[in-house]
Order: sequence, then structure tokens, then C-alpha cells
Amino acid sequence: MKTIVRFWKSAVWMVLMISQPLFAQRVDEQRMQRDIAVAENVLSTLIKQQFDQQRMFFPLEVTANYQPGYGVTFYLPADFTTPINFAIGADGFGSNNVMIWSGQEPADLPEPPEPSVYINSSGDNREENDRARAERDRERSVNTIKLASKSKKGKKVDMDSVRDAYNLKVIEAAKMFLVDYGDMITQLQPEEKIIVANQGDQPHVWVNQYFNSPQRTHLSVELIKSDLIAYKQGKLNHDQVMAKVKVVNTESMEAVEPDFELLSSIFNRLYRADLSKTYFMEDNIYYERLKDYGVVYYLRMYSGVEIDYQRYAMPTLGLEDIDLATRNKKVAELYPTFEKEMKENILDYGRTLKSLKDNEQLVFQIQLTRCAGCGIPTTLECTVKGSVLKEFNAGKLDKNAALSKISVKKGAKQ
Repeated sequence: MKTIVRFWKSAVWMVLMISQPLFAQRVDEQRMQRDIAVAENVLSTLIKQQFDQQRMFFPLEVTANYQPGYGVTFYLPADFTTPINFAIGADGFGSNNVMIWSGQEPADLPEPPEPSVYINSSGDNREENDRARAERDRERSVNTIKLASKSKKGKKVDMDSVRDAYNLKVIEAAKMFLVDYGDMITQLQPEEKIIVANQGDQPHVWVNQYFNSPQRTHLSVELIKSDLIAYKQGKLNHDQVMAKVKVVNTESMEAVEPDFELLSSIFNRLYRADLSKTYFMEDNIYYERLKDYGVVYYLRMYSGVEIDYQRYAMPTLGLEDIDLATRNKKVAELYPTFEKEMKENILDYGRTLKSLKDNEQLVFQIQLTRCAGCGIPTTLECTVKGSVLKEFNAGKLDKNAALSKISVKKGAKQ
């Protein structure tokens, strides 16, 4: 009897010990959102201050989201450090991207005409709206790029040097933000991160296709909360904590290995409506080979087609005439399966990337179907190292162990 009592006491003690970290990590969502909103404003201000001697046209919209167990990611607008955006001003029409004129007068660019794309205004969560917006953005980008090909005095801008100088200023502002103001986000756990990246919204994938310019840049600056805590407690000095800040500053490469193209074609086929059992794609996948970083694939997912006013078809489920509430319910139900299958597909087919180096990364950045109030994330980012893919392919890692090494970042809930 005493043995049984001791057993149950030990069991209860173990449960309490395990439960304490879980209770400690409960987050006050309202407080977290308030902290993030203030921090977004601080980061935006610090970046603006780096360019106080130049003409800038704002707003600069910084967005952020918190993912438990991972941390907070602050996103600059997509392609924020692409030279077209900060030297000539592409995508400045009807968007929140920043336009910076580096010591030159902007060209006299006329307002680009509205593309003839129908936007259904009867609901924000319509799949047709997504397709129409994508086409509208593409036409605007192409139109703006053509208009921006000449400056006011016909002078050619050295895009490479402008971009490099600009990136250094953004990195400086991001590092200052992380070290001096990162503790404003009070509820982060020591193992969680604070990240500043220029991968917000969706990439304007037509930039490199229509404009003979330097390549897109991939920028990421991050700090682990435990290093920030050590600095605030005096265990690290300023130089030491700055050395802890991880910076990725790379550019896309023109030369592309055939296996990257092959993986693109595989996912293009996997997620067509006739094969997929969850969400599907209609657009082709865009991908970038990034120097000393890896490869990033960009996907846009849909869940259905609007066939009439608030009547939908969901081809992957064989549903042809459902109302909005049913459509949204199905979208929410499909998400866990979609995420699970996406990770499995990345693992199973990603191992075909023979030219991906061990220390490089395979990244899938996914724009998810719109579904207001469904609780699914707006975006999903899955990342795995080349070494994991090779070890899995060689049988050195079983599937569950390899899946656990895929990093997942989710955007804000819809």
C-alpha cells in the first residue's frame, strides 16, 4: 500500500512539474497584440530615421505576428529592398511600399491605367478576388517597370550600389531595434526569437522577369530572447549582444540548377485541383535560388470558386453548390490535413534537390486561401535544411524524425 501511495505521489509531482512551464507560457493575447503594435511603430520609425537626409514617401507598413514556441516576426513590405522599389518607385501606385529617391529627382511617371480585371466587392474572402488582385498587381508591376525605365534626365541608376547601401541601413535599424527595444515584447519566452524580414505579404514575382535589374534580396535579422535577457542583465556587453544578432543578407541568383526546376514542376502538379484533396493552385510556382542561403518557393493556395452570389464550388472535395458558411467550415476543417501533407511532400520530394548544400535551406512560403473568421493562418512558411533531406534520403533519419526538423512559421490568424 505504501508503495502505491509513493507511486501516486511521484506521478502527481511529475504532472505538476511538467505542467508548470505550460502554465508559465500562457500568453495574454490582448497584451501581446498591444506590445506588437507598439513595436511595429518603433521599427518603422527607426528605419525612417536611417534616411533622414533623403526624400522618402511613406507610409512604411510594418506588420508582425507571434507564433508560440517560435517568436515574433516583423515583416517589411514584400520586395522592400528590391532596387526598383527604393530607387525608382515601382509598386508605388496604390500600395504601401516605400519609395526612396537617392539624390535624384523622380521620373515624371503618369498614373498607370487601371487594368481591365473585375474585382467582386461583395466579400473580402472571395477566391475570385484573390485571382483578380493577383492579375491586377502583375499588370501594375509590369506597367510601372516600363514607365520607370528612364529617369527624368535620362541618367542611369547604379542599382547594385544603391541596394547594397540601402540594405546596410535597414540592417542597422533592425539590429538597433532588436537590442534596444526587443524587450518591449514582454511575454516572449527565453527560447523564442525576434525577427525582422523583408518577406512580407507576397513577393512581386514579375520584377525579375520584366526588368533587367539586379536580383531580389532576401533579408533577415534575428535575435534569441535569451541573449537579449543576458544583455539586459549585464551578462553581455553591447558588442557581445550585437555579435549574437544573426543577419542574412543575400540575393537571388540567375543560374538555376535543373533539380530546382524539377521540384517546381512536381509541386505544380501535386496541387492542381484534380490531384489535391485539400487546397489547390491555379498559378505556377515562382522560386528563387538565393546565394549562400538556399531556395525559396512561393505558392498561392485556393480552396474554391465562386459560381454565384455567395455560392461556391470546391473542386478538391467534389462540392459544386454550397453556401459561404459551409465553404468556410470546410476550409477550416481542411487546414490541418493541408499542413501535414505539405510537410510530408516537402520531405518526400525535396530530397530530389541534389544540388542543395548541407547548410542551405529549402523554404516554402505559402499564401493561404482567404477565409475570414476561419481561424486558419494567412500564410504558412516551411523550412528544412539540405542536410536533413540528405540524411532522410540515405535512411539515416526516419520520417518522423525528419518531419520534426521542418521549421513551421504561421502568419496571423484569419
